[in-house]
Amino acid sequence: MPRTPRGSIVLSEEHVPAGPRRRRATRLIVGLAVAAVAVGGFVGVRGMMAGSGAPACRAVAMSTTVTFDPEQTDNAATITAVALRRGLPPRAATIAIATALQESKLRNLSYGDLDSVGLFQQRPSMGWGLRAQLLDPVYAANAFYDALVKVKGYESMEITKVAQAVQRSAAPEAYAQHETEGRVLASNLTGHSPGALGCRLEPPATVGNATSLQSQLQRQLGLTATRRGTDLVVTATDATHAWAVGEWAVAKAEATGIRAVSVGPRRWTRSPTDSAWSWQAGTAGSSPTLVVIHLA
Repeated sequence: MPRTPRGSIVLSEEHVPAGPRRRRATRLIVGLAVAAVAVGGFVGVRGMMAGSGAPACRAVAMSTTVTFDPEQTDNAATITAVALRRGLPPRAATIAIATALQESKLRNLSYGDLDSVGLFQQRPSMGWGLRAQLLDPVYAANAFYDALVKVKGYESMEITKVAQAVQRSAAPEAYAQHETEGRVLASNLTGHSPGALGCRLEPPATVGNATSLQSQLQRQLGLTATRRGTDLVVTATDATHAWAVGEWAVAKAEATGIRAVSVGPRRWTRSPTDSAWSWQAGTAGSSPTLVVIHLA
């Protein structure tokens, strides 16, 4: 958890764009023991989720598959989108996702140790921002990156050292256990693992709110989407950017009511079956930079 004020394999990370609070030793030992048990349970629950037919999202990269529930994947998408909008390298998203996994299991918590809240368990009393601000995932991610970019050499440093420099954790070694998960999610959500993220979801109860989704695209990714009937259309700068937008949309599908997403000639279609893990052939000949978000 933050203690100070804010002030590989072929993966996305290879593509680079142009007064601390101390805990007593006994608390640290107990905390580490509890964390170990929690992580074991967390992994077990996720494995059961992936095979049970429950709503879930799956990402694949470097022959590794990770599975999270839609809420966690949505938050990972927000964290990555903020990095992309800021022009940060994918390594920044990896570090941020791994940190949020350790701090909150990628959940926007309204509680925490002392006054810690949010995805990164940032503390208002330590200068990270107001409580309401820190409960806004976009603000929280920006606050994290504001601190991260001040760490010289963070792009190549061990994640434990980077996280310690930003978070001032009592157990910095704990972040390393989430690095692989962070790298897989970041590789997908930055568009460097095309068509490798899918979400198995029940049909939406209502048609998605296009205006709200346009607002999210603008705020998180800095993109303007054009309405075309019940679809939103985005023209990306290149194919990698298009996949980043498309997989962001899939990660947001549960919360926004998205029914399908097309990136160039490939399409993800919402379904409660395992078919939704994969992208299928879509409209042949579509531009690889064209992203269409289908709300109906």
